[in-house]
Amino acid sequence: MDKNKKFYVYIILTVNNKLYCGYTDDVEHRYKLHKEGRGAKFTKANKPFKLVYVKEFDSKNDAMKEECRIKKLTRKQKEELINLPCDDLFPC
Repeated sequence: MDKNKKFYVYIILTVNNKLYCGYTDDVEHRYKLHKEGRGAKFTKANKPFKLVYVKEFDSKNDAMKEECRIKKLTRKQKEELINLPCDDLFPC
C-alpha cells in the first residue's frame, strides 16, 4: 500500500441546483466519470454543473468518515461548508 496516497472528499453542484458528495483517490478522473453519466446513479440523473468543494485526506478511512459526516449535514450547512457565492443559479 502506498503510504503517500491521498484521498479526497468532493462536492458537485448539479445543473438542477442539487449537491452530491463523494470520495475518491483521483478527483479529476472521478469528476470526468460523473460528467459522462458513469460516476453514480445520482449524477446520471442530475447532471453535474461544477465541482465546488475538495478536501484532502491521508487515509481512505478519514475521507469516508468525512463524506458520511457531510452527507448528514443540512443543505444550509453544506452551503456554509463550501461557501458558494449567491447568484441566480445558487440562491441564498
